[in-house]
Amino acid sequence: MLDAAPIRTDWTREEAEAIYNTPFMDLLFQAHTVHRQYFDPNQVQKSKLLSIKTGGCAEDCAYCSQSARNGAQLSASKLIEVQRVIAEARKAKEGGATRYCMGAAWRSPKDRDMAALEAMVQGVKDLGMETCMTLGMLEEDQVFRLRDAGLDYYNHNIDTSERYYSEIITTRTFADRIDTLNRVREAGIKVCSGGIVGMGEQQLDRIDMMLALATLEVHPDSVPVNMLIPIADTPLANVEKLDPIEFVRSVALARILMPKSHVRLSAGRTDMSDEMQAMCFFAGANSIFVGDTLLTADNPEEDKDQQLFDRLGITAMAAGCDGSR
Repeated sequence: MLDAAPIRTDWTREEAEAIYNTPFMDLLFQAHTVHRQYFDPNQVQKSKLLSIKTGGCAEDCAYCSQSARNGAQLSASKLIEVQRVIAEARKAKEGGATRYCMGAAWRSPKDRDMAALEAMVQGVKDLGMETCMTLGMLEEDQVFRLRDAGLDYYNHNIDTSERYYSEIITTRTFADRIDTLNRVREAGIKVCSGGIVGMGEQQLDRIDMMLALATLEVHPDSVPVNMLIPIADTPLANVEKLDPIEFVRSVALARILMPKSHVRLSAGRTDMSDEMQAMCFFAGANSIFVGDTLLTADNPEEDKDQQLFDRLGITAMAAGCDGSR
């Protein structure tokens, strides 16, 4: 058996670019080989995502329907009740999800909301599920409060490369994103961070986005790879659709650069054929969101996911199992 690919945080752009541009069949083979060294290739982790506070966000993320500043028409809502979150989490567990992710459309949470957020984490943990939240930027004391409540993962995507970032978001900086990731990691919460491809960026931006994550002091535990879902009335509503092969290359690069991370096939799956998703799983994707909605966007129904899993011989990771070898 070949030695497992080493865990490196010193990748260079030249190395990453060479990997990304490897002939496609060779790239898939390399990524799948690395994947097999660290994970069971026939297991995929299922997460469920719930929007606990929708719309009215002060950020101007060009891709997002929840921004109050980019032209989207989504109405703002208040933070939903703790018991409703726990009830929805219970349904998700019954449907096979092992991780429950709660997302709020905020620039950052206010102190008045922290007690409810802590109660949500504790309630979902009591169901025997892993917990994840995405709430925007966090101050140090907020990180510690969420950690002490039992939060397992914090999601904070870097979205794109540092070079292209200001073309997508102007209300916070790329460095702000990294600062939050460092606070979360240093507090002992697992980091979930990835980005979106197909936003009109160049190939080098996709490479640099993965490189930024792969050269953090510690790789993210989960790396969501999203394909842009163009939303009406947002600045990216009419962006040209990304070549599916480029998307698969991005998944493969994530797997090779970050061998032990869970690579999550996230937003955009409704526009992916079964064959494209199968290529992504072969290239190292081993996590998905289940349920027919991702925050405010459509997602494949669970029956459709299960049919695909059955055709591919894939099983869902059990609670408490990370699929690693």
